[in-house]
Amino acid sequence: MWNYLFGGAKQKKELPKKAIVDLREHINTLNKKSSYLESQIQDQEALARKYVTTNKNLARNALKKKKKLEGELLKIENQIESLEVQLGAIESANLNVETMKAMKQGARAIKQMHSDFDIDKVDETMDEIREQVEASEEISEAISRPLGSEFVDEDELDEELAALQEEEINSHMVDTHNDVQNQNIQTPMRLESPTSQRINNLPSAPTKKVQPQQQQLPVEDEDEDERALRELQAEMGM
Repeated sequence: MWNYLFGGAKQKKELPKKAIVDLREHINTLNKKSSYLESQIQDQEALARKYVTTNKNLARNALKKKKKLEGELLKIENQIESLEVQLGAIESANLNVETMKAMKQGARAIKQMHSDFDIDKVDETMDEIREQVEASEEISEAISRPLGSEFVDEDELDEELAALQEEEINSHMVDTHNDVQNQNIQTPMRLESPTSQRINNLPSAPTKKVQPQQQQLPVEDEDEDERALRELQAEMGM
């Protein structure tokens, strides 16, 4: 009775494994029987061929034995096929059972881990963590804040920096203007009168002396250019 109650679960657990082992062993035995029958069939066929022309009775008996062996072989092959199908089904079922056991065990583990948690406790814990993070940030900011006279107004610094930049720009512009004026004083530009410009633009004077009668022109007909040319020729001794 006690063996039935306490040993039944163990036997139930070991039954699939034992069935798989037994089926594989029996299939191996049938395969050996099948190989033996195939060799016997080949021997009877060889005898029939040997006596087919010399002794027809022996050849006939050999063919009868061959047919009988072939029938037995067919039965063995059918048994092997049935056992293999059953073995595959048992192995698949056993695999499913083991998979379900693993899944149940995992579910129990998750349930056990979650049993120590409560949604309200989780929310409370998360609120405490947020409060501590905020407190840590406030403490860090307080520690980083300068003490006493070391405090500096950032806006005041920006205004002072802008004033310095503007002063530097104005100073640079004044220096540039003074440099330009000094350069103009040291190298003054040469101004030419309109008359001198017209004289410089005139063609070169001829090398031969002009006859007096050709130089004399009516005073009223001379224009400014001709007068300037005549004065230039007189200065050059032409």
